[in-house]
Amino acid sequence: MRKILVVIDMQKDFIDGALGTKEAEAIVPAVIEKLRSREPADIFATRDTHPEHYLETLEGQNLPIPHCLKGTAGWQIPREIQQWIPADHIFDKPTFGSVSLAEALRDLSRQEEIELELTGLCTDICVVSNALLLKAYMPEVTISVDPSCCAGVTPEKHRAALETMASCQIVIE
Repeated sequence: MRKILVVIDMQKDFIDGALGTKEAEAIVPAVIEKLRSREPADIFATRDTHPEHYLETLEGQNLPIPHCLKGTAGWQIPREIQQWIPADHIFDKPTFGSVSLAEALRDLSRQEEIELELTGLCTDICVVSNALLLKAYMPEVTISVDPSCCAGVTPEKHRAALETMASCQIVIE
C-alpha cells in the first residue's frame, strides 16, 4: 500500500502573512517532520493561486483580503517545506478544492493501491474541501487527516471541520 501525503496550501500568506495565525505558525515544525518521513515521490501539494484582480472574484468579494497572489512572496511555499515536494507534484488552484489534484490521485489509485493523508491550511476551508473532493473522486481510498499538522481560521472552526470530515468517513488521526 502506497501512502501519499497531501500538503494543502502551506503558503506564507496562510502561515504568517495576510491570513496567518499563531496556530498556523505552530504546525510548521510538525509538517516538516512529516515531510522528512516520506519519499518525495509520495508527496503532493496544493498552492492557493489568485490573480491580481482577486478582489473582483466571488471569493474576493466574500473574503476581501488579497492573499496568495501568483508570484508574490505570500504565494510561495516556504523553502523548508517546498524542498521536499517535487515541482510536478504541486497543483496551483484558483479556489478551495483542486480538481486537478483529485484527478491525478484518482489516476494513481487506478494503477496501484494508495492511502491519502492530508495536512495543511486552513482546516475549515481548503483542507476540508480537498478531503471531501478526494473522497468523492475515490470513495474506496482511505483518506485521513492529521489534526496536529493542520490549523483552521480559528481553533473552533478547526475542530468543527474535523467533525465534518469524520462524519464523511475521513479518518481523523
